[in-house]
Amino acid sequence: MRGIAHTRWAACVVATALAAVGCGGPGSGGNGGAVLSASWSDPQNPLEPANTNEVQGGKVLDMIFRGLKKYDPRTGKAQDWLARSIETKDSQHFTVRLRGGWTFSDGEKVTARSFVDAWNYGASLRNNQKNAYFFGYIDGYDKVHPAGGRQSADRLSGLKVVDDRTFTVTLNQKFSGFPDTLGYAAFVPLPRVFFTDHAAWLDKPVGNGPYTIESYTKGAQMYLRKRDDYPGPDKARNDGVTLLVYTDTNTAYTDLLAGNLDLTDDIPAAQLKNVKGDLGGRYINSPAGIIQTLAFPYYDKAWNRPGSVKVRTGLSMAVNRELITGTLFRKTRTPATDWTSPVLGAAGGFKAGLCGPACHYDPARARRLIEEGGGIPGGQVKITYNADAGSHREWVDAVCNSINNALGDDKACVGNPVGTFADFRNRLGQHRMTGPFRAGWQMDYPLIQNFLQPLYYTGASSNDGRWSNKEFDRLVDRANAETDTAKAVAGFQQAEKVVRDNMAAIPLWYQNGNAGYSERLSDVALNPFSVPVYNEIKVG
Repeated sequence: MRGIAHTRWAACVVATALAAVGCGGPGSGGNGGAVLSASWSDPQNPLEPANTNEVQGGKVLDMIFRGLKKYDPRTGKAQDWLARSIETKDSQHFTVRLRGGWTFSDGEKVTARSFVDAWNYGASLRNNQKNAYFFGYIDGYDKVHPAGGRQSADRLSGLKVVDDRTFTVTLNQKFSGFPDTLGYAAFVPLPRVFFTDHAAWLDKPVGNGPYTIESYTKGAQMYLRKRDDYPGPDKARNDGVTLLVYTDTNTAYTDLLAGNLDLTDDIPAAQLKNVKGDLGGRYINSPAGIIQTLAFPYYDKAWNRPGSVKVRTGLSMAVNRELITGTLFRKTRTPATDWTSPVLGAAGGFKAGLCGPACHYDPARARRLIEEGGGIPGGQVKITYNADAGSHREWVDAVCNSINNALGDDKACVGNPVGTFADFRNRLGQHRMTGPFRAGWQMDYPLIQNFLQPLYYTGASSNDGRWSNKEFDRLVDRANAETDTAKAVAGFQQAEKVVRDNMAAIPLWYQNGNAGYSERLSDVALNPFSVPVYNEIKVG
């Protein structure tokens, strides 16, 4: 899930006239037992799986749902979970067979219909789901979600229920990586109550995972309880998780040190110099499938004019990535040299150095390119970011300082904060950006395709800047149709070169996942998506 959508932000404060105080001690909320508390932030939208494409909502979905595939929490490899098998002879027609014994938390059996109905709902234009695009490869998508006008069908023609444990999927083109995408939350099954009493389901979602949502107070906390009758092999090793809403990562960190919080998975940049001394072995810094970029509003003609490629490339060369990652982030970030992530490995599509000189700090060339491209629109770069995560301000300021120094103009670049993550996302969705904006991407699944297509394909779900390039689209379609994995990866790398040659977005750095936890906890780890593996954590 998680597109810039997949950003990280956190928060829990109850404000008074004079100060902000934390949300209470570990396991607060009166839940007792072996319950852990963790920092969190309210999701942007209600927790419909096909309508959640940001990290905080994704954390909850990952606890209350399980899908056909599950990504190994250590390697990221897609493993069959509810799927007993997913078979194909041509990478276009798939037969899915389910394991028996799976139920939702309300006792309903998980069947083939649970998946097919959920996917039809997610794809429907009428339901306005943010992740509808993920169903775009299934035959009939153009009828249930047309590019223009009303939908002419209610169900995807490419989905057929064979029996309770079998359904078939027909794609509108070959896509050899399709099975490995099915661990993403948009593809989870849904119970009948989701359709028959939608309001009740939204109020208290019913899933088939190792936890159930017991209560949620927006702006304060969500309590998830261990599901005792969960049939899967990855049962929760704790009694539950209380997710506490924080508006400042520094407050969360202070609460952790004070014993008022068990786990925070976003250490503020200002504390990185102290964290090892504060926490010792209870500090985690591990590679994750996350890249931070600066994206552009291509719907604004000022940023999409002849010469804009030179301006964007010049701005990229004005950013001293080595200095910023080394001093501000203290080895929790690595300068980006492509548009994917090192966690993919070379075989998976990561290609160090693909960006070339455009990602090297070169003030003289940066100035020349920006001048040749017609100069910065309006004479000033304003980088928009959400202000409710303190670390964003720090790195945006650092990037602007670098650009200002490179260009010899202390007003060439400034930060442009907006109040909350929800405000930021809404402004993106309404295409109201007037300059570059932060675009963190956390992979939904470990494929090079996921770092490229959702962000840069014409009309894609997380293509917030509305960049469009026919050659890129053509190369992506061709790579998706390739049945040989190595050839498919090479095809995506060709498409990535189009992103590079147009500097569709400026790659800044690869981000590690980091976290800190209390002495009450053990077996704490982050998965390759930088999300805590909550079900494996032990309390006490």
